Amino acid sequence: MFCQHCGAQLPDGARFCGRCGAQVAGGSSAAPAAQATPVNQAPVPAPVSGGAYSTQVPQASYGAMPIKTDRSLAMYILLGVCTCGIYVFYFIYSLARDLNQMCEGDGEKTPGLAAYIGLCIITCGIYGLWWMYKIGNRLQANAPRYGLTFQENGTTVLMWQIFGWILCFIGPFIAMNILIKNTNALAGAYNNRLYNNA
Repeated sequence: MFCQHCGAQLPDGARFCGRCGAQVAGGSSAAPAAQATPVNQAPVPAPVSGGAYSTQVPQASYGAMPIKTDRSLAMYILLGVCTCGIYVFYFIYSLARDLNQMCEGDGEKTPGLAAYIGLCIITCGIYGLWWMYKIGNRLQANAPRYGLTFQENGTTVLMWQIFGWILCFIGPFIAMNILIKNTNALAGAYNNRLYNNA
């Protein structure tokens, strides 16, 4: 039988579609006629074979706002200095929140600010490196869902963080710039897919 929402083939007796998550009504064994997705509703992504994810995006909740696409390294540094580091904590909070929204359904969850601060204290800052590494990998893994490809991954970010100090201490800034650039690109594609039906 087939899903009436997206046309995916389903095992007999399935109650929900494994691809789009739609409830299966009745057990029709014929392929459904193509149906348009409502303008204000996007299908929820679900794993497909091999652990990859479909190109579908998370469903927008009512009144959801577009994700910020204009983060910049210059503002990160400037506001971080002007606020004696307080902006850095807000940046971490908002980055984790937005990443969890854009990558919903990938089986991962980026810890928020409280976990970041607590685990950084416990591990003497090592967790901060791990956090950035995981974000780099998550951005690269989710890029194909939005028709994007990122060359940089968590290893690239981690190497700049660790060994970049040799280059006049600019490595961590290059690592952060990679995360900002890729997050902005993913956010732009996410906003287009959800709000412009592109």
